[in-house]
Amino acid sequence: QVQLVESGGGLVQAGGSLRLSCAPSGSTFTISSIDWYRQAPGKQRELVARIVSGGSTDYADSVKGRFTISRDNAKKTVYLQMNSLKPEDTAVYYCHTLIRYQNYWGQGTQVTVSS
Repeated sequence: QVQLVESGGGLVQAGGSLRLSCAPSGSTFTISSIDWYRQAPGKQRELVARIVSGGSTDYADSVKGRFTISRDNAKKTVYLQMNSLKPEDTAVYYCHTLIRYQNYWGQGTQVTVSS
């Protein structure tokens, strides 16, 4: 079993920055990749960024050049640094991992970007 706990959301003006954290616990040795998803009101949940065990990263086109996913192995934490935020980035952000075909989600953290 794996538990994911997100933190770091909040309210920020357009052009500002936030850093989200995802702290896995439990059987973390089974984790090979961690993703950040987001879901805006009335929209489908979408993949924002991914980091795999080898360190490779991938981003949605809408956030490339503005968001950075990283990890601190000592703290067992994955971060999503979000810069140059836009109102369209407003959403609930979720940490996610897939282990042996089982999806694990965090509780979500709200990010609101005001214009």
